[in-house]
Order: sequence, then C-alpha cells, then structure tokens
Amino acid sequence: MASGRVTVVILAAGFWFAQPAPSHAQIASYTDGNGKVVYVNKDSPKRRSGSTISSPSGAAAGPASPVLLSPGASSNNWKEDRLDRIVRQAAERHNVDPALVKAVITTESGWNPQAVSRKGAVGLMQLIPETAQRFGVDNSFDPAQNVEGGTSYLRSLLDRYNGDLTKSLAAYNAGERAVDLSGGIPDYRETRMYVRKVTDEYFRPGSGRDPQLWSPPRKPVRQETEANGRIVFTNQ
Repeated sequence: MASGRVTVVILAAGFWFAQPAPSHAQIASYTDGNGKVVYVNKDSPKRRSGSTISSPSGAAAGPASPVLLSPGASSNNWKEDRLDRIVRQAAERHNVDPALVKAVITTESGWNPQAVSRKGAVGLMQLIPETAQRFGVDNSFDPAQNVEGGTSYLRSLLDRYNGDLTKSLAAYNAGERAVDLSGGIPDYRETRMYVRKVTDEYFRPGSGRDPQLWSPPRKPVRQETEANGRIVFTNQ
C-alpha cells in the first residue's frame, strides 16, 4: 500500500512540474500530517493600496502578475470583487451611495467594461467623449477611470438639481440642457425608461441602498413679497 501512495505522489509532482509557470514562480513542497507530499507555488498576489485611479498613461488597471486563486474561487469572482471595490472607493470620494452607482452601471452596461453604445458611449458607466474629457478620463475602457468619471458626473448632477434623483438620472441620460428646458424628464421614451430602470434597481429590496446618502429632493428657496411689502425667503 505504501508503494502505491508514493507512485501517486510522484505522478502528481510530475504533472505540476510539466506545466508552464511564470518565470518568477518557485515551487516548494512540504509533507502534511498524513505523510503526503504537497507541491505549492510560493508566490502570492500583493495587496494593492492607494487610489484605484490608473496612471495618466491610461493603461488598463489590473494586477502586475498572475493572481493565485484559492480552491473553489474563480477569475469572475475576483473581477467582481475588484469592480465592487472600485465603485465603493469612488462613491466614498464623492459622497454618493454606492448602490446608486451600481444601479447606473447595471442599467448602462450590465457591468461590461468594454461596452460601446451606438452613440459612442463607452465602458461601465457609458461615458460619451465630452463627458469623459470634462471629468479627466483618459481611458474610458479602464474601469477605475470610468467609474471615477461617471460618479463625479453623477455627484455634479445631484448637486445641480438639489438632490432630485429623477432629474439627475434624466440628465445623466439626456443631458442637462434637455432637463432644464423640460423642467423634468424630457419627453423621450428612452430617457423615461432609463430613469425607471435605474430607480427600480436602486430601490429594489436587497440593493444595499443607504438612506443616509440619499434623501428626497430639497425644495428650492424662493422669494415672496407679503402684502405689507416685506420680502420673505422660504422653501415651503
């Protein structure tokens, strides 16, 4: 029985050594409590720190070396974790609910960083070239840059429309001018559907929405003149 076990281990070792490996990888072995020899790759991914924004060169963000996945993990899981981190960091920088950014991404691109619309909108948050340039995005296919630019734009719209989510989303889709001229959602079928889809995604149960990061729109302050000539400013 002992010789059979040794043969299996040797075959397993031969299999591992036969596989191509990165030049920097080192194979090490150890014997576990059952006497079985185990071969492992000693390299491990290094923790990244700092901003998720890519360098000005516009190179796509990503690890410099292959990522070693734990048993049962997949590259898709790693990508999802990375995109979730990018969204949360951008949302925190701009004081936007991460769940709102995710709702926009879900509606805009379905989480496809390579998405390109018929109108030339690019990436996760579907930035048109003018918007990308406006918010300093060099490479709209880079998830970190794209989400940073899209979240910045979303923050500016929420500020412009006093927290009115409907107007902000309509402007994200159709532009500020269209919303300003119409006083609300422009009479575009696409924009009406867009606002409804993002809103439904944002307010659905389990979306992770943070009520403290979004509240109903504030009424604008207006000036009134009373009968006695006194001028009053009110938002009631």
